[in-house]
Amino acid sequence: MLSPSALQWVQSLLRMNTVSQNSNLELIHFVRDELKRLGVTSRLSYNADKSKANLFATLGENKPAGIILSGHTDTVPWDGQDWSVPPLGALLKEGPEPRLYGRGSADMKGFIGVALSHAEQFLNSTAPFAVHLALSYDEEVGCFGVRELIADLRDVGIKPLACIIGEPTRMVPAIAHKGVYRYRCCVRGKEAHSSLTPSSVNAIEMAARLIGKVRDMAEGFELDEPRYEGFDVPFSTASVGQFQGGIADNVVPRDAWFHYEFRDLPTANATLMQQEIVAQARRLEVAMKKVAPEAGFRFETICEIPSFLGSADDPVTRLAQQLSGQSSTTQVAFGTEAGIFKQSGIPTVVCGPGSIEQAHQPDEYVSLDQLAQCERFMQRLAATQSLPGTQSTGSTSG
Repeated sequence: MLSPSALQWVQSLLRMNTVSQNSNLELIHFVRDELKRLGVTSRLSYNADKSKANLFATLGENKPAGIILSGHTDTVPWDGQDWSVPPLGALLKEGPEPRLYGRGSADMKGFIGVALSHAEQFLNSTAPFAVHLALSYDEEVGCFGVRELIADLRDVGIKPLACIIGEPTRMVPAIAHKGVYRYRCCVRGKEAHSSLTPSSVNAIEMAARLIGKVRDMAEGFELDEPRYEGFDVPFSTASVGQFQGGIADNVVPRDAWFHYEFRDLPTANATLMQQEIVAQARRLEVAMKKVAPEAGFRFETICEIPSFLGSADDPVTRLAQQLSGQSSTTQVAFGTEAGIFKQSGIPTVVCGPGSIEQAHQPDEYVSLDQLAQCERFMQRLAATQSLPGTQSTGSTSG
C-alpha cells in the first residue's frame, strides 16, 4: 500500500503546470525548499534565460560515490485532448485498481514524488553510498536540460557511480531504447508565375524529392537492416512529420519546409543517416543553382537524443532488479535521457512506475499499485548495504 506521504508528494507535483512551453521553476523551487528543511543544499543549473532549471541534490554528502535517481520535470500539453478529469487535478479514483490521474502521473512525476518522499530516509540510511536526486527540464522537447545538468556535475567534479531513470517501465528494468533524431529542412527555390515554370525552382517539388529519399531509406531499413529483437519495431525507422509550402496555385513556390526523424536502433548510426540525406540534398542543388544561385537546402537540428544500450549484466541493472524484485529486463520504444547519461560515463538503467501506454494520453494515470512498488524500490535502496558488482571510484559524492 502506498504511504500517505508518497501520495501527497506525487499529488503536489501533479498540480503544478510544467508543460514544456512553461517555466518549471515553481516545481524546482518547491523541491529545493523542501530539501532545505532537511539541511540539503541543491545545485540549480539554468537554461539561457533562466526561466527553467535543473536540480541536483546529494543525500549523504560525505559518502563515497552515489546513485542518481533521475527524472524530468516537464510534461507534454493536453490541448485538444478529451479529458474527463482535470489534467492538473491529481484526482485519486478508488476501485479494483485505484488510480491517480493527471498530466505527468505516469511520465514521470509519480517516480519523482515517491523518490522525494524518501529523502529523509536516504539521509538517515546506513548505505555505503549517497543518493543523488537529479531533476531536469525540457526532456520532452529534446533532452536539453540534462546536458546542462551533466556539464555542471563535470565542472564541479561530481562523479556518480550509476543512474536510475524513473521513466514508466512498470518497474521492470529497461536496458535499451532507440534514439530520436529530428531535423527541419528548409528549401529555398525561385518563384515565378506558374505559366513560366522553366524560369523557376519549385521548392515544394525539390522538397518532395528529398522526402522521397527519406521514404527510400525507411523502406531500406525495413528490408535490409539486421533485426534487433525485443523492440516492437525491430529495425530503425524514418518518417516525415510536418510539411508546409506555397502561397497560391498559380505561383511556383519559393519556400517550403518539412520535419523528419530517424529512430535508430542502438546498433545503428543516426549520424550516417543524416549525412545521407544531406548528400542527396547537395546533389539536387546542382540543378537548382543553375536556375537560381540562391536556391538550395538548409538543415536545422530539432533534437538529437542518442539511443541507449545497457546490459543485463551491468551492476546498475542487477541493482534495479534487486530493488524492484524483477528477474527479467525489457526494452522500450520511447526515448529517454539514458543514452546521454551513459555517453557521459555514468552506467544507467531505466526503471519506473506506470506504463508508457498511459503517458501523453487523455486521462493519463498511474496505478497506486505501481507507485507502491516504486516505494518498496526506494525503501530497499535506502536499506542496501552493498552494490552488485560495483566498486567505489574513490571520488566523493560532491
